[in-house]
Amino acid sequence: MKLSTMKPALPQYDFFRTKYGEELLIDLIDLNDIKKYIEIHPVHTLSYFDITFIEEGRGFFSVNDKHYTVIEGDVIFSMPGEIRSWDKNQIQKGYALIFEEEFLLSFFNDPLFLQHLSYFYPQRTSARLNISGMQPRITNLIQQISAEIGHYHPNDKHLLRALLYEMLILLDREYTMQYPLAKDIHVAGSRYIDSFIALVKADCKTFHDTTYYAGQLCITPNYLNGIIKKSMGINAKSYIQNQLLLEAKKLLTYTNHSIDEIAEILYFESSSYFIRFFRNHTNSTPLIYRNAAKQR
Repeated sequence: MKLSTMKPALPQYDFFRTKYGEELLIDLIDLNDIKKYIEIHPVHTLSYFDITFIEEGRGFFSVNDKHYTVIEGDVIFSMPGEIRSWDKNQIQKGYALIFEEEFLLSFFNDPLFLQHLSYFYPQRTSARLNISGMQPRITNLIQQISAEIGHYHPNDKHLLRALLYEMLILLDREYTMQYPLAKDIHVAGSRYIDSFIALVKADCKTFHDTTYYAGQLCITPNYLNGIIKKSMGINAKSYIQNQLLLEAKKLLTYTNHSIDEIAEILYFESSSYFIRFFRNHTNSTPLIYRNAAKQR
């Protein structure tokens, strides 16, 4: 991992693609080797997928607005762009299995493979999973991945992909056993829902109306509203606004941008319109929310 040279709203760590000489988009990192980075930027985002295995200790781990107390045997999942922070003092031992989406998608034909995993689904039930019941098998896979990376050769990519694939499927199986509703959410989904979620994640700062997303999917706004309502319990417009609100809260909490600047970043017509939008959804003004967030 390495700090991005870009200037996002939060410090972002990028994948160190040439760490082993040749480009390799998967890595296994001891948590003790990460702690020096966490000390500099306790709150940060990643540009890649991360699966953190807790082996010793008990402490907090936060992903976006969800806060977990993790213990030995817990696993935390995070996707690119999610806000993370964790207790480097109390979490004493563990590993982070990290990889770029490209590492799998350059081989698999399914562009939504990762999003179809229950724990990487945008509407997932939880970012935490306890794997105590399957610890030996997972530990064995971690050891195999570590060994392959340790004497990596470009021709070994397929074996590493196979090991990662096995790990992802085993964790997905366990996740749906511990969180049965996650499977129901998947069944209710469709290619339109998956694509809509991905589009909103990418474009909600710029495009706030349902018509845009329906157009991108080549369906009518009414049809889009219907399938989103059936799957998520809210219409498409509400989902877009909820995601836009999350972006606003991130900017208010983790940056020093003025209210006017945030309104511009989020493509509101004016700061007064942004303030009205924020108040309607939170019963608070952006400034009051920011001051309260800074005191937490």
